[in-house]
Amino acid sequence: MANISSIPSHIKAWVYSEYGNIEEILKFDPNVTIPDIKEDEVLIKVVAAALNPIDYKRALGYFKNTDSPLPTAPGYDVAGVVVRVGSQVRKFKVGDEVYGDINEYGLNSPKTIGSLAEYTAVEEKVLAHKPSNLSFIEAASLPAVIITAYQSLEHIEFSAGKSILVLGGAGGVGTLVIQLAKHVFGASKVAATASTPKLELLRNLGADLPIDYTKENFEELKEKFDVVYDAVGQGENEKALKAIKKGGKVVSIAPPVTPPAILFNAISDGAVLEKLQPYLESGKVKPVLDPKTPFSFSQTVEAFAYLRTNRAIGKVVVHPIP
Repeated sequence: MANISSIPSHIKAWVYSEYGNIEEILKFDPNVTIPDIKEDEVLIKVVAAALNPIDYKRALGYFKNTDSPLPTAPGYDVAGVVVRVGSQVRKFKVGDEVYGDINEYGLNSPKTIGSLAEYTAVEEKVLAHKPSNLSFIEAASLPAVIITAYQSLEHIEFSAGKSILVLGGAGGVGTLVIQLAKHVFGASKVAATASTPKLELLRNLGADLPIDYTKENFEELKEKFDVVYDAVGQGENEKALKAIKKGGKVVSIAPPVTPPAILFNAISDGAVLEKLQPYLESGKVKPVLDPKTPFSFSQTVEAFAYLRTNRAIGKVVVHPIP
């Protein structure tokens, strides 16, 4: 770990200065001013950063009315080492290994210097200590998806003995919903959809009923579920509503959503990560990394292009970050 006196005044980052397709607008900038930290923030030397669909949706200008001003270095998920602490920070000290989703409200004033930079300044409350058994790559892959999965299951009052069908079970959020539903919330039955080569992964994560969506339609199953969890977000609501029991719920993490289905937006919170730490440390809940991961920092544009194919399994992570 570089000593603290060697923190530079200017850093390397991937930046865009206009809205558009992220792989066309993202440029490498070797000379970005390092962010200042506020009293409740720490400065993190970024070791690994995971990519999320929200990164390229933000770049397309989908929520430009609430976005922070351009230019932007994107990136929500981070794992790294604390190199500076604000005067009000109590939970962390210099040298601590931490991880988190750096934007408390994903769509509302996200940071101008995100995790695809050498250093990023982050509020203490959205961070947690990195579980000691996880690599930085594994830790970076978790925050946005595990917080989304946990909070959304809590929001719909999912509980032991209930059944759930996860649409898009092999994706970033889907892989965590399967595991949390089964191992944390105590689901009686977990069904999940994926394409043929990914069915074994679903089984390994705890799915009792892997469904090959290329061969069968989940809405035609005789069996109905207490919850259908749409982690794909391609307006599958009509079909999803056919797959729930009377009084069941449909929850989706991406618009468009037709009521009575519920659209859920997570709030980044380090306390959720701390709460789930025993499950991560015991290996009951595992990070799922795409086989192509990690992409190097110089391959960030290729990493986004790959994420946008929607073929990734689990998470796409960038590492090492210089």
